[in-house]
Amino acid sequence: MSTGLNIKPGGALDFVSLGALVHRLDPGIIPFRKANECNIYVSGGEFNCAANLSDCFRMKTGIVSAIVNYPIGDLIAERVRAMGVKPFFKEFKHNGVNGPNMATVYSDRGLGVRAPVVFYNRSNEAAAHLKPGDFKWDEIFEGGVRWFHSGGIFASLSETTGELIIEGMKAAKAAGAITSFDLNFRAKLWNIWGGEQKAIEVINRIVKHVDVLVGNEEDLQKGLGIPGPEVAAKSKLDPSVFFGMIDKVIATYPQVKIVATTLREVHSTNHHSWGAVAWINGKTYSSPTVELNVHDRVGGGDGYAAGFIYGLLSGEAPVEAVKLGWAHGALLTTYPGDTTMATIDEVKAFAKGGSARIQR
Repeated sequence: MSTGLNIKPGGALDFVSLGALVHRLDPGIIPFRKANECNIYVSGGEFNCAANLSDCFRMKTGIVSAIVNYPIGDLIAERVRAMGVKPFFKEFKHNGVNGPNMATVYSDRGLGVRAPVVFYNRSNEAAAHLKPGDFKWDEIFEGGVRWFHSGGIFASLSETTGELIIEGMKAAKAAGAITSFDLNFRAKLWNIWGGEQKAIEVINRIVKHVDVLVGNEEDLQKGLGIPGPEVAAKSKLDPSVFFGMIDKVIATYPQVKIVATTLREVHSTNHHSWGAVAWINGKTYSSPTVELNVHDRVGGGDGYAAGFIYGLLSGEAPVEAVKLGWAHGALLTTYPGDTTMATIDEVKAFAKGGSARIQR
């Protein structure tokens, strides 16, 4: 079964992401108002995919982003290197007082009936200053790139980031790369400068250049302005509502070949039912469902996207690509932090229907 994608067999880089790098402060199960210590994780919706594809799936990946020459920038750059991701950075000087800064995400883990709480300090964020003309795309794509990815979080940061994504998408297409975009709709970020209407306006222009879309039905409604379903889903694990919206997506964006998402039913902070689905070139594919004991839910969706993209880049059958993404996203929720600690063998074993039996 064809995916409809014309993926290049090789290139200097398998995958390049464009997006903001952030550091997440995590006090664990203690809420911030009572915290006295935190772990620091390096993250970013777009970077997470590149990091996962490099570290777990052994692909050659890169990240196009902003970095600031102060200790937090150094910390982030070190983690990018540790995950094996090639950096293409625009450097900013920190003035020692108020930036530009690397954004901070604050996120406790919650527990049981208490949900995780996420808030930001993205004041004077370096990545929000990125604009068309900041990167030499011909140099980034020199030697060939197979896949180019960005997302709605980066698009929401400023008036110029969406324009930069469009510039990157056009350059990627000219270089023969597949393009993907994770809608990742974040109301708080869009509300700063125009809300849902602005989001639809910006994302609509980006998605005209996209082959593969990642996003759930809320993302499709709020990010693309696709009308919601007439019938409510029986459960969060029922893909019929998501699949029911695809016709409207494809009518607006006929060049889109794939739309994929995770399905998550949250029973409590640490107990989720987890599935994944994809519409691929006219056909629908679903993963099995698994009950997750969640340690840290942040990054699960990026974990799915990375495993799914790995499957497509590796020439796996569509249903296998969905299962690889589903398995990797599930495993990712069992680790602290936003990026993978899984091995490719663990992902493949789980995708085949592996279990949590001890490996001796």
